Amino acid sequence: MLIVETKAKIRHRYHVKKESVSAIARSLRLSRMTVRKIITQTEAEDKYTRENQPAPKLAEYKELLLIWLNEEKDYPVSGRCTARKMHERLKAEGYDGSYDNVQRFMKNWKTALGQRRDVYIPLCFAPGEGYQFDWSEETVELGGVVQKVQVAQFRLCYSRCSFIIAYPRQSQEMLFDAHAKAFEFFGGVTARGIYDNMKTAVDLVFVGKERRFNARFLHMMNHYLIDPTACTPAAGWEKGQIENQVDTHRKQLFTPRRKAVDLDELNQALATDCHQLLKSRAHPEQKELTIFEVFETQEKSALRTTTRPFDGYYERVGKVSSTCLVQYDRNRYSADCRYANHSVSIRVYALWIEIVADGEVIGRHKRLFGRDKNQFDPLHYLPVLERKPGALRNGAPFANWALPDSLNTLKTALLKRLGGDKECVKILVAMTTYGQEAVSVACDIALSDNIIRADYVLNLLTRLEPTASPDEVKTPDGLVLQCEPLAHCHRYDALLQGEFSYVNH
Repeated sequence: MLIVETKAKIRHRYHVKKESVSAIARSLRLSRMTVRKIITQTEAEDKYTRENQPAPKLAEYKELLLIWLNEEKDYPVSGRCTARKMHERLKAEGYDGSYDNVQRFMKNWKTALGQRRDVYIPLCFAPGEGYQFDWSEETVELGGVVQKVQVAQFRLCYSRCSFIIAYPRQSQEMLFDAHAKAFEFFGGVTARGIYDNMKTAVDLVFVGKERRFNARFLHMMNHYLIDPTACTPAAGWEKGQIENQVDTHRKQLFTPRRKAVDLDELNQALATDCHQLLKSRAHPEQKELTIFEVFETQEKSALRTTTRPFDGYYERVGKVSSTCLVQYDRNRYSADCRYANHSVSIRVYALWIEIVADGEVIGRHKRLFGRDKNQFDPLHYLPVLERKPGALRNGAPFANWALPDSLNTLKTALLKRLGGDKECVKILVAMTTYGQEAVSVACDIALSDNIIRADYVLNLLTRLEPTASPDEVKTPDGLVLQCEPLAHCHRYDALLQGEFSYVNH
């Protein structure tokens, strides 16, 4: 291969000094064909391109590789095998050649097929104009157990300020909760929200940009006065910022694998790290400022403030069983025993469950994740316990009841007596009237007085209950006496002597 200097010398001697091809070839010991090729070039090129790249080891596998490529040519890009994956598949078939040959063959095949890379138009947004949202799935270790969590990711389009929070699932109530937390973090909302066609937001995709959004999702959008925009299917570039953020956060916030005691601790750590990331990364367009500085100085004031968060719950109808339990998502939650065998509404929030009947909340519990678990509130069963006091000893709702120490001590002492179940139930039922704190104080006094009886505790509760002082009675002006009567003591003396007679004075 000739170097650049030699090529330049040949061109200079021929075009400037007007030497013949033969003379140049003789002096430089080159063939005349080589000299002619160089002098016909428009400029001195130093790049060597091999026209034919031999790949002897790939030769016997080209037919198989072509079959695989033709099978996938109509697949979406995300569903096709990469060159690296094709190389691994060929190795499984016995190929021991290099990855470069496979990559080069696939590139030439795509060129011959007429495939080309998509061309995109850069997007720009005004402060407070919109945000982009997407879910990502990450692997973490919670409480020593490796598991996957669903991470809700938000990004303001102008400042690139981001917010992330992890949930066990991508259900609708968790989508609502994520929006409430994100808008609280940003301090307001934008005019538009850009989403993909996720099932929790979009019920039906029509041609073009027309969508039929989920009714409950639209309620949230109407509450915040946000205009929802759904992207074209398989057109990730329409929300490219959030797509890039997912990859960036996966590398910077979830690599190496994060460890936490529970989901709350994980989200606290993510919030801290994400905040530090915003303060350290430069804005892609205003490079002299960080993302957080652009958000604070230019976009935060353009956000529209909200009065209150959206009451984001998913609601369905359920029935309270004869054991006062309502089932949802393979788990059971207790409800007020008065509504046993009645239909109720189950309001499912991201992290808790509410059971509603006749407009009244008859049960509220921390949400369980998993299967075949029970969540009891012992207070729901106290009216039944009055009729069946024997259930206090082995009733499942009372097995792990966390009572105050004084009440627990009194309960243990009473259950050792004959008929102590009934007495103990009387004290427990009193909590519905006087409250747990008042009953605990009464039990403390009973224990200090060494009187372990329900009647004594109930009497103490009555005496400890604050009594309201009667209001001062004020006589209206119209009833005030103008002439008050005078006392005549001699009338009483005359009465004692039996000589009293009424005399009008």
